[in-house]
Amino acid sequence: MMMARKQDGRTPTYNVSVVGLSGTEKEKGQCGVGKSCLCNRFVRPSADDFHLDHTSVLSTSDFGGRVVNNDHFLYWGEVARALEECVECRIHVVEQTEFIDDQTFQPHRSTALQPYIKRAAATKLASAEKLMYFCTDQLGLEQDFEQKQMPDGKLPVDGFLLCVDVSRGMNRNFDEQLKFVSNLYNQLAKTKKPVVVVLTKCDEGVERYIRDAHAFALGKKNLQVVETSARSNVNVDLAFSTLVQLVDKSRGKAKIIPYFEALKQQSQQIAAAKDKYEWLVSRIVKSHHEVWPNVSRKMQPAPEYQDYVYLEGTQKAKKLFLQHVQRLKQEHIERRRKVYLALLPQALDALVPDLDEIDHLSRAKAEKLLEAKPDFLKWFVVLEETPWDATSHVDNVDNERIPFDLLETPAAEQLYEAHLEKLRNERKRAEMRRAFRENLETSPFVTPGKPWEEARSFIMNEDFYLWLEESVYMDIYGKHQKQLIDKAKEDFQELLLEYSELFYELELDAKPSKEKMGVIQEVLGEEQRFKALQKLQAERDALILKHIHFVYHPTKETCPSCAACVDARVEQLLGSRFIRHHRNNPLADSNIDRINLVILGKDGLARELANEIRALCTNDDKYVIEGKMYELALRPIEGNVRLPVNAFQTPTFQPHGCLCLYNSKESLSYVVESIEKSRESTVGRRDGHLAQLPLTLILVNKRGGGDAGGETLQSLIQQGQQIASKLQCVFLDPASAGISYGRNINEKQIGQVLKGLLDAKRNLNLVVGSTPGLKDASDGADLRVVMCLMCGDPVSADEVLLPILQAQPCRPAPGGGAAVLLEAAGGLAEGEEIAQEIEARFTALPCGQPQTKLDVFQPFFKDALDKKNIVEAAHMYDNAAEACSTGEDVFNSPRAGSPLCNSNLPDSEEDPEPLPGYSPFREEPPVATLPKDHSKLSMELEGNDGLSFISVVGTFDGKPTKIPPPVKPKPPVHFDIKGGDLGYLEQSHRDVQRRSVSSSTWLPPDCFDPSDYAEPMDAVVKPRNEEENIYSVPHDSTQGKIITVRNINKATSNG
Repeated sequence: MMMARKQDGRTPTYNVSVVGLSGTEKEKGQCGVGKSCLCNRFVRPSADDFHLDHTSVLSTSDFGGRVVNNDHFLYWGEVARALEECVECRIHVVEQTEFIDDQTFQPHRSTALQPYIKRAAATKLASAEKLMYFCTDQLGLEQDFEQKQMPDGKLPVDGFLLCVDVSRGMNRNFDEQLKFVSNLYNQLAKTKKPVVVVLTKCDEGVERYIRDAHAFALGKKNLQVVETSARSNVNVDLAFSTLVQLVDKSRGKAKIIPYFEALKQQSQQIAAAKDKYEWLVSRIVKSHHEVWPNVSRKMQPAPEYQDYVYLEGTQKAKKLFLQHVQRLKQEHIERRRKVYLALLPQALDALVPDLDEIDHLSRAKAEKLLEAKPDFLKWFVVLEETPWDATSHVDNVDNERIPFDLLETPAAEQLYEAHLEKLRNERKRAEMRRAFRENLETSPFVTPGKPWEEARSFIMNEDFYLWLEESVYMDIYGKHQKQLIDKAKEDFQELLLEYSELFYELELDAKPSKEKMGVIQEVLGEEQRFKALQKLQAERDALILKHIHFVYHPTKETCPSCAACVDARVEQLLGSRFIRHHRNNPLADSNIDRINLVILGKDGLARELANEIRALCTNDDKYVIEGKMYELALRPIEGNVRLPVNAFQTPTFQPHGCLCLYNSKESLSYVVESIEKSRESTVGRRDGHLAQLPLTLILVNKRGGGDAGGETLQSLIQQGQQIASKLQCVFLDPASAGISYGRNINEKQIGQVLKGLLDAKRNLNLVVGSTPGLKDASDGADLRVVMCLMCGDPVSADEVLLPILQAQPCRPAPGGGAAVLLEAAGGLAEGEEIAQEIEARFTALPCGQPQTKLDVFQPFFKDALDKKNIVEAAHMYDNAAEACSTGEDVFNSPRAGSPLCNSNLPDSEEDPEPLPGYSPFREEPPVATLPKDHSKLSMELEGNDGLSFISVVGTFDGKPTKIPPPVKPKPPVHFDIKGGDLGYLEQSHRDVQRRSVSSSTWLPPDCFDPSDYAEPMDAVVKPRNEEENIYSVPHDSTQGKIITVRNINKATSNG
């Protein structure tokens, strides 16, 4: 018998016949034994090509078709397969069955009239043009499938696979099946062909049936048994390869693998393929909107997709895809749910923030209340379809409004209850905060500056600890302490003003000694307002020193009202009303490439440093800073700065900075005194730029170099640092101790100093403006008026000044400064005269009406204009009287109250002769006749360099403020007015005046003018001495004469 042939080196071919129980339903039961499924899985192992249903009940036409071809066997086709030894072979598979007529339910009649047992044992099969079988659907539709014929119409059989169904088949007895199989085997054995027993449907197998089948095979010459499952694709290839090895003895004996071990291997292979396929799906599918056709088309080239589809089929692959998409959708819905639930507390806070509104409502009524809110649709959306996660709203990411039906979910109900609980807790905490504040306000143990640790035991109780966090009650306590401290400081400031007499007879630098501070504290110590700051002694002492500094240097920086200072507010109002052009600022010149530097030093220090700096300059006194050329002008000063020759500022030299040199205590004292004198003279003048002059204090060595001991050097450094801190300037120590400490300053340090001065000069160009005097600012004005306001007055400066500044004819004065020009009509109506005791005019400004018209000031303007000649004459005489006073009489003058009145007087015997005389009694030009329509007015709003503002607006009551006493000035200056024209004075009085002022000289016009300042209140109301004469000017005077009225209490005549 010729079996697998290998002629001409061709691939060996084997023909296998699959047999088993067949016949009618009565004989085999309702289902077959699995012969077709076994063949299907082996020939077409892909899961998509495997079919579980293969019927044997056919119509006559199907039976006669080319697939069945009137035969009771099926040709399954040819399979090329590499077996265990990796040798490829071809296997033709046929299935012996018995087709039943669907009409008679009896076997179809064929050419072979033999029974199935004899027919199945046939070793030579022949059927002309018989087509390969795929599935039941192929019958009758052969043209829709691949048409492949059985080769040559003949097929010799090389071996048999005897199938035994070990599952619990319906209407089939296993013993009867085994009897049928035994008979069939006996028929097969006669052919002498190899037979392998195949146990089918082992995935549903019965243990007893499996044992009986093995016993049967063992009793039949030790037949090979293979346990298979076509549906699970377990050991199918093993059954065919075992038979091939029996057919071809040269292949060796096959290794039979038990079913469960093979099933485990198959399950592991499927699980691995599934994992890879799921990874592929998760990588490709990112949205739950993806559809299977598009995704499968993308995945077809991937081996992960191909392997899984081969093992499990497209339907399972699609099922996994749908599961993944559903998971993505659920994740998306959950994310949206979290977004909605996160917004729900905000929506509840916005729509129902009041506990009283919802505390008594049920859930249904609360939902109706939400729907009635105006902003309901801003937070919620009512969907026509429910539930919300099944609507398209869930995919609208841009619309984050909460679906209203979401409130019915348990999570939303919990959030609503949490909202109620939060409102209740907030109310309770608010009550606790209010109670805590009340405890603080009523407790006598909480005083200004008392630490929380000391006050805790008197304030806290169990409820406060339970409902208030530490940060909350600490914040409340801190705010309460700030209020207490601010009130205590305000009261203490009032106390200082009430005790103004304590600050008499201090030095001009306003530095109280320890003894004086002790006296102040002793006097104030019994006051409760002093004791209130007992725990804040440092701040209390600082307030005293600040008050002293304000008394002797009243500026907006030292004003006790701080941010409420009228000076600062006036500057803001003028800055917002007018755009200033600082043309007259001596520091803010257009030539920013020039640096004017003052070098201040005693005993030749200034000249030597100037020579060293000049040595670093070019031939034309140019200096390079950061790659740019600057013209450097030096002014060394070594003498008395009050002398014109040593003045910081001259008509041709406006300093941008000052280098202060010292090498001993004496030279340091000279620097400090010179700076203080310069600043005093600056405050006395209208041009206050020298007070802002940048300073640099430099320590240099004594002549000879390095002869100062370490202790002396360290002392000089410490003293210099202290002075620099006091003067608010830069301190420069050119060389550290022990490193060739010398007089010279290196070029780098000089460059740093000059760069700092250059930056300061640029800043001055932006912020500094000249402050010309009243007369300079009001050139061409017919009437000059000074307006005074008090810091801290209940009436704001805006209400008083805005009517003036908002007037259409209002414009800035030509000279700049805090001055404006008005054009007012000449025919002004008279106002009501009240305050008869001081012969003043009272005007009431309506509070809260900043747009008050300028007409409210016109009665005052008219009265001032009518008395212009009288007022000017009175001022001229007052200045002359002050200049003529000698000795202690100077201190009785009302004008002596200003600490700065004599700041420009000669201060030593070295001072030069007095400057050329300037008579205050020069002829005034006649007042121009005013037109009937209007006249020009000049109004100056006193700024930094003026006295404190005094409100004369009678509608609002200001706090009584004591003006500090005058400081004792230096000896009076003598004025010389020999050249003045005193012809309008009485002869006797002229003789006395001429003798009194024969050696005196009037100050130059650019110096301090006392008439620009208001007199201290206590000096104005102070009763005159009995010996003083009273001077007055008659109201009907047209000649400008001043009449002396003798005091009736004085016995002697005043001439």
